[in-house]
Amino acid sequence: MSTDNNRSHQQDPANRARLRWRSRRGLLENDLILTRFLDAHETELTDDEVDALTRLLDLSDNALMDLVLARSEPEGELDLPHVHALLGRLRRA
Repeated sequence: MSTDNNRSHQQDPANRARLRWRSRRGLLENDLILTRFLDAHETELTDDEVDALTRLLDLSDNALMDLVLARSEPEGELDLPHVHALLGRLRRA
């Protein structure tokens, strides 16, 4: 993880396209939240934020929705500062 720049994500259009594709979800609510967030913030995401979003996208739709709506909090491998920070941004979006 890199905290000092966002070059690797921003310089690779394939990475950005892959992240956007993975953000398409089966639950319409998740799809709308993630698409709106990426529309507004995709070009400014740091590598840590991309890592956090990638970790969240590995979850099932229901688990992701529970986290975004603050019905649950990250546990285990997701209980990381950058995941909490990205969730905060998603919740405010």
